[in-house]
Amino acid sequence: MLADKDRIFTNLYGRHDWTLAGARQRGAWAGTREFIDSGRDWITNEVKASGLRGRGGAGFPTALKWTFMPKVSDGRPHYLLVNADESEPGTCKDREILRHDPHHLVEGCLLAARAMDAHLAFIYVRGEFIRERQHLEHAVKEAYEAKLIGKDNIHGWDLDIIVHHGAGAYVCGEETALMESLEGKKGQPRLKPPFPAGMGVYGNPTTVNNVESIAVVPEILRRSGAWFASIGRANNTGTKLMCVSGHVNNPATFEEAMGESFKDIIEKHCGGVRGGWDNLLAVIPGGASVPCVPGEKIQNAIVDFDGLREVGSSMGTAAIIVMDKSTDIIKAIWRLSAFYKHESCGQCTPCREGTGWMMRVMERMVEGRAQKREIDMLFEVTKQVEGHTICALGDAAAWPIQGLIRNFRHVIEARIDQYTYSSTSDGAVPSIAAE
Repeated sequence: MLADKDRIFTNLYGRHDWTLAGARQRGAWAGTREFIDSGRDWITNEVKASGLRGRGGAGFPTALKWTFMPKVSDGRPHYLLVNADESEPGTCKDREILRHDPHHLVEGCLLAARAMDAHLAFIYVRGEFIRERQHLEHAVKEAYEAKLIGKDNIHGWDLDIIVHHGAGAYVCGEETALMESLEGKKGQPRLKPPFPAGMGVYGNPTTVNNVESIAVVPEILRRSGAWFASIGRANNTGTKLMCVSGHVNNPATFEEAMGESFKDIIEKHCGGVRGGWDNLLAVIPGGASVPCVPGEKIQNAIVDFDGLREVGSSMGTAAIIVMDKSTDIIKAIWRLSAFYKHESCGQCTPCREGTGWMMRVMERMVEGRAQKREIDMLFEVTKQVEGHTICALGDAAAWPIQGLIRNFRHVIEARIDQYTYSSTSDGAVPSIAAE
C-alpha cells in the first residue's frame, strides 16, 4: 500500500490552503527553474523513465505521446491541451485536483509545455464544473501575478494558459471532439489521420493530456522518474487517483499505488463491501465504459492496466463502481446503454443506430420481454458497433453489454423464463417483480 511520504496529492480532501501560498508550503513550484533549464529532452526522458501512462483511461505512455510533437518548428505554434472534461460516469478524480490542488496542474502545464516546445496551453473544463473552474482560474491568476507563468516569467519559458469552459457533452472527452468544441464548433470527433500532433487546435501541432497525467509531472521531476517507477509493478508504475462509488461502506476518492489487490483497496479505503464480501455481485472497475466483472473474480484481481485486463475488463479511469446482490444487474447495464445512446453525437452510423438499438433490446431484457436467441443477436450487434466508429464512444456503449452477456447470461435467461412463466395464455403479463 502507498506510504504517506509517497503521496503526490497531499490536499486531495481540501483540508489545507489550496492557493499559491499553501501549495508552496507543500512543495509546489520548488526547483521549477532548474527543470526548465535542463531542457526539453531531459524532462521527456525523466517522465519516460517514470513509466507514467495516461491517467485519462487509455493508458498510453505519456512521454511517448509528447515525442510525437515536431522536433523542429515549421513556423506553426505548438499547443498543450489539457482535458478536464471529466464526464465518464462514476469518475470524480480530476475535479478534486482542480478544486484542491490546482497549482499541481498549473506547474505541470509549464513543464509539459517546455517538453513540447509549446508557449500556449488550453485547459478545457467540463461545463458543470463551477467551483473547480473558479479555483483553477484563481490559481492561474496567482501564477501570472507571481511571474511563474506568462511572458518573461522567472522560470525562463514563456507560457500563457487559457481556461476554457466547455459545453458539457460526454463525447468532448475524446481528444479530437475536444479540439472541435474548443474551436467553437460542434463537439464531434475528427477522422485520423491527420493526428493532433501534426494538425490539432486551429491546425497547429497539439498534444492532449488528462489533468492527472499533467499534474503528477512536477513531482516526478522533483523526486525523479526512478522514484515513480519504484511504485507499483513493471508497465504499471506510480500512484493513481481512484474513486469508489456504489455499495461500499465508505465511498471515497483516494490516491493509491498501482498494483494492489482490489480487496485490499476496498478494505483499506472504503471499509469493505456493504453486507460483507459474500454480498458482492459485480464491479465495474474503470468507469462506466468498461465491462463488469463478477464478484468472485474481482476480489483478488490486481488493480492496474494489466491486472484488470486479465479478468476481462480495463483500468480505464480507475472509477470503481461496486454493486451488491440487491442490484438488478440487467437494469444497471440498461441505464448505461441509455446514457450512451443519449450522448452519441450521431456522426457514425454504427454508433448512431446501434446505441439506440442496443438500448431498446436491453429495455426489454430488463422486463424479461425478450427471446433467448436475442441474447446472441445483441452480442453480435455490439461487435458490429465496437471498432467501427471514429471515436471510442461506440466501444464504450458495447463493452458493458458484452460484459453482462459474458458474465451474467444466466440472469438474463432466468428473467426471460420468469416473464414467460408469469404470462397468461395470450402472452400478457399483468405484473412481474424482477428478482
